[in-house]
Amino acid sequence: MIRRPLIAALAALACTALATLGAHAQSPDWKKVRIGVEGAYPPFSEVGTDGKLKGFDIDMALALCAEMKAECVLVQQEWDGMIPSLQARKFDAIIASMAITPERQKQVNFSVKYYNTPPAFIGKGAPRDISPSAMKGKKIGVQRTTSHDRYATKYYTGSEIVRYAKQDDIFLDLAAGRLDATLCDQVAGAEGFLKKPAGKGFAVLGNPVDDPEIFGSGSGIAMRKADTALLEKFNVAIAAVRANGTYKKIQDKYFDFDIYGK
Repeated sequence: MIRRPLIAALAALACTALATLGAHAQSPDWKKVRIGVEGAYPPFSEVGTDGKLKGFDIDMALALCAEMKAECVLVQQEWDGMIPSLQARKFDAIIASMAITPERQKQVNFSVKYYNTPPAFIGKGAPRDISPSAMKGKKIGVQRTTSHDRYATKYYTGSEIVRYAKQDDIFLDLAAGRLDATLCDQVAGAEGFLKKPAGKGFAVLGNPVDDPEIFGSGSGIAMRKADTALLEKFNVAIAAVRANGTYKKIQDKYFDFDIYGK
């Protein structure tokens, strides 16, 4: 029979071992960083004809890892599972054009922004009235669980909000006439749709859309709350690539304007 003092000693030893393992698990050296990316949001992230990931987000991820002298492992993940997968430790950070919003900041930590572009409605014909009353009864396509989804759901209660897993699928339905408009990032809409043959006859509609509580202060890199050392590494790396010209080189590969924004 095992006596009570021995049981207590074994329990204490087990707790010490678990605490030590937990400390090691929570304090990695970050020589290897797994980054969640989408692969379906051109020109920020997409899969090329060769099957490889490419885009502004992808190049930024690789450049930041290089600056941190860390091995970069890209993990493709559908958008609406990004934060749950981060929390489940499927990867360590998200670089997927994720807006820094008060709602998301309750769940994760964000780096400083690495770019900031405005949202916009895109639809057929010349710019027109996009007020909620004018869009009543219209079908608006949005990518599920994005800031654009939240905005459309909050303000366009008289419209039919159609939610998709991927922005590319929205553009296909928009071109086919199954949607009246989409609300998306203006740059993603221009580069991923308006400048392509399928976007002929379509345009940005109305005035710029803005709501800081929903759209936040730019796109940042999301990390788990506990990973403060990784957060600091990314913040330092973002400042470094902007200072040494790497950021501009990547930006100029995809855009003819300053994507960093105000």
